[in-house]
Amino acid sequence: MTEHLLLAFGLTLMAGLATGIGSILAFFVSTTNTKFLSIALGFSAGVMIYVSMIEIFVKAQDSLVGALGKVSGNWVTVGGFFAGMLLIAMIDKFVPKQGNPHELKTVEDMKQPRVKDTALLKMGTFTALAIAIHNFPEGIATFTSTLQDPSLGIAIAVAIAIHNIPEGIAVSVPVYFATGDKKKAFKLSFLSGLSEPLGAIAAYFLLMPFLNDVMFGVIFAAVAGIMVFISLDELLPAAQRYDEAHLSIYGLIGGMAIMAISLLLFI
Repeated sequence: MTEHLLLAFGLTLMAGLATGIGSILAFFVSTTNTKFLSIALGFSAGVMIYVSMIEIFVKAQDSLVGALGKVSGNWVTVGGFFAGMLLIAMIDKFVPKQGNPHELKTVEDMKQPRVKDTALLKMGTFTALAIAIHNFPEGIATFTSTLQDPSLGIAIAVAIAIHNIPEGIAVSVPVYFATGDKKKAFKLSFLSGLSEPLGAIAAYFLLMPFLNDVMFGVIFAAVAGIMVFISLDELLPAAQRYDEAHLSIYGLIGGMAIMAISLLLFI
């Protein structure tokens, strides 16, 4: 596993800093390609759901059954899966509503008359904080997945990076409106993505020393739960709000198909 350490950190950093891409798009692109975002977010959800249920959950189950036996191993796998869902749901619950990253923004919002507004600055700051909190467990997911299987980690990192682009727009638009400062808007958006590599660092120092078959299985089961929850609660609703529902579903199926083929190629 140690030989994949640098790759795991690198992929986690890349996925997190994709929020900065969203911020750049907000400043330099004239219109939001909503159809592309709808398909891309659906694609990201398809990759995450497929890989979670077909690959990550199964690997967690194999590890736990091997360590604890058939009955206990299966129960712990299912418990870890729903514990991951509960963790990300609790994070959602305690994130301030005014900073909810599910509040979508578009590049066109930048063309509206700008008025300095402390409430908008507060909203942008809360959004950055909310995204940072959301990104922390995603960093753990990307990091641990890459350590176990680099091809799996690459797929997850790409899916999470796509998911982070509209979040970068959601941070930068209100901050720019409030301050008129593009650098400040970009900086906040960029910093919100840094919690993802922080999640990787936390995983390395807090989890790696105790990593055995049981710990690995529980972490992987929880990662599967986290990614399924993010897909169903964030990615698909966002994809459908950006454009027609059919495009997001086509993207979802495409993501699943490409993930399935890529996994078959590595058998």
